[in-house]
Amino acid sequence: MSHETRTALRVCPLCEATCGLTLTIEGTTVTGARGDRDDVFSQGFICPKGASFGGLDADPDRLRAPLVRTDGVLREATWREAFDVIAEKIPALIESHGKQAVGVFLGNPNVHTMAGALYPPLLLSALGTRNVFTASTLDQMPKHVSSGLLFGDAQAIPVPDLDRTAHLLLIGANPLESNGSLCTAADFPGKLKALRRRGGTLTVIDPRRTRTARLADRHAAIRPGTDALLLAALTQVLLDEKLADPGALAGHLDGYDELAEAIADFTPEAVSGACDLEPDTIRAIARELAAAPAAAVYGRIGSCTVEHGTLASWLVDVLNILTGNLDRPGGALFPLSATGRAPRAATPGKGFALGRWRSRVSGHPEAKGELPVAALAEEIETPGEGRIRALIVIAGNPVLSAPDGDRLDRALADGVDFMVSVDPYLNETARHADVVLPPPPPSQSAHFDFAFNSLAVRNQVRYSRPAVPLEADRMAESEILARLILAVGGTHGAPPEAVDELAVSTALAKAGAPESLAADLTGATGAERRLDLMLRLGPYALTLEQVLAHPHGIDLGPLKPRVPEVLRTRSGRIELFPAPIAADLPRLRASLGARPEGLVLVGRRHLRSNNSWMHNVAALRGGSNVCTLQIHPDDAARIGLAEGDTARITAAGGEVEAPAEITDSVRTGVVSLPHGWGHSRPGTRMAVAGSEPGVNVNQLLDGTLLDPLSGTSVLNAVPVSVTPSR
Repeated sequence: MSHETRTALRVCPLCEATCGLTLTIEGTTVTGARGDRDDVFSQGFICPKGASFGGLDADPDRLRAPLVRTDGVLREATWREAFDVIAEKIPALIESHGKQAVGVFLGNPNVHTMAGALYPPLLLSALGTRNVFTASTLDQMPKHVSSGLLFGDAQAIPVPDLDRTAHLLLIGANPLESNGSLCTAADFPGKLKALRRRGGTLTVIDPRRTRTARLADRHAAIRPGTDALLLAALTQVLLDEKLADPGALAGHLDGYDELAEAIADFTPEAVSGACDLEPDTIRAIARELAAAPAAAVYGRIGSCTVEHGTLASWLVDVLNILTGNLDRPGGALFPLSATGRAPRAATPGKGFALGRWRSRVSGHPEAKGELPVAALAEEIETPGEGRIRALIVIAGNPVLSAPDGDRLDRALADGVDFMVSVDPYLNETARHADVVLPPPPPSQSAHFDFAFNSLAVRNQVRYSRPAVPLEADRMAESEILARLILAVGGTHGAPPEAVDELAVSTALAKAGAPESLAADLTGATGAERRLDLMLRLGPYALTLEQVLAHPHGIDLGPLKPRVPEVLRTRSGRIELFPAPIAADLPRLRASLGARPEGLVLVGRRHLRSNNSWMHNVAALRGGSNVCTLQIHPDDAARIGLAEGDTARITAAGGEVEAPAEITDSVRTGVVSLPHGWGHSRPGTRMAVAGSEPGVNVNQLLDGTLLDPLSGTSVLNAVPVSVTPSR
């Protein structure tokens, strides 16, 4: 085999920034990764995760072959054996107990792979189950729900126009560490610095003095969990002081007067005690926002994963609307991706509905076709018709990412009759599976960002074919998922291409396009043919061949106004004060007098990590990427903690212990533990992660705290007690 050195272009799949990479490859091994300076989107930017591409790609703990449980032990098996077992077990369970006996969990990495975007919807269709759980109810579901209620489309999420704004208000977001989320922006740090250089203003609302907050003109250290109260007060100031001016949107709004009346009592004085911010500070933030020539409000996980996450997400866009900044350059606009829906005449749509069905045990309403992940364990444990007896987990690790992982761990061990995991690692969740199907490393996989291109701050399109040929004993992720669909759907043994052919014919019929178009599609795989079709039917009428001819990508231009074309509400207008929001507002009003006496817990993100799935890369260990309890010096002194002492953290879900990191980067009354750690359970095969396991912050949660509109778990602003471990 030749070991000549060559380079290959690749879009990084390791976070939402989607930076272009230039890989150095010796033979079939990735030996280096640097930023692609000619990439139309990232222009050479790279972060430590992208630089570690080769280490992750060649991780010796990545599974190479399927695992099948025999006599209680997972052993390597052939691909045929693995799918034969699935085809035997899943259809039989469905026949005996019905479609709802199968549950599906989709993890965060699905949106980072091409196959993870294309095939899970087909799997859910084949299964016909309503027991669908995803990482969304641990992350961004409040934004989907608020967008659905406002605009009629849960996927219509406006993003800040970072390159042209004059004023950016960030709440619950730390893009210098996260690289951005629900706002795809390569070199987010550079864009914030450019904002400052051109005389713009950056305001950050965060209980921690993060790297992003240190860059800000104004940092307001809010009390965690009160984001919606602050946003409501900002809205009240705009309306009370006659600063609101929706501009071109005025003719597209319903509910303006009702909103003004409902928000009137959320004055800066009323919210000040709960938020722990001075009324004058709140008024100044509102006035600065209104006075800016172009501004955008952007909220993320810190404002989503709290008790009023949907209300906070709604109010973010209310502020953008009232200041006239929604859907205008320099404000917050709706991206138009190359595979998105082609523009069509603005007409009323079907709207967005919540609670079309409810979970069996606790009656949680669905949101966007999903049930809360916090309900997964009880749906497995509780006897009765519709109990989840089989579970399919694709690229997920809910034992670490969901509340009360110990309970879910027990449920998977004792309550599931059969489990399939599609995962490159034997992690804390996959270790319970009866069949594990490992996708190949990213260098051997094609890549296209369906989800992130629809959230990008500039319209563009890029596609990466595999940089390294697929090894003989590997199976492409697209084929794995296609064969899984066939196995569970009763057509085991059919060629996997049949799945893609059905998807193509269905898409053509839905679009009203002639069937003959299928003959024109190019591509080396079924997944590529589907991509080609989506590009052809998309708003720019591109083809796969055109995209392949531009290896550094095609720049499709800055974001443009899309209202009213983007609206899918029943009224055909922006429904500023939808009924579910109005019904939930009294709950926010009741929190005005609340003020926790003790400490509250918030999470944090690390630049050198991404949730629970990147802790096995040795090159990313160390630095700030450590599992410590950050605590303010005053709180540490009161409790009797010194730097490096072991702290015991206790909450409703249990207790964990972590080293104390004493720092004034967290405000008083607040402690912080990072998300995604706790790699200490037996039966996993992740040596690097296991050598420094950290603790699972989500074990402090019992799963009962949810944002009722979205079903999202409350992961931040959780009351805890902290004591020295003796």
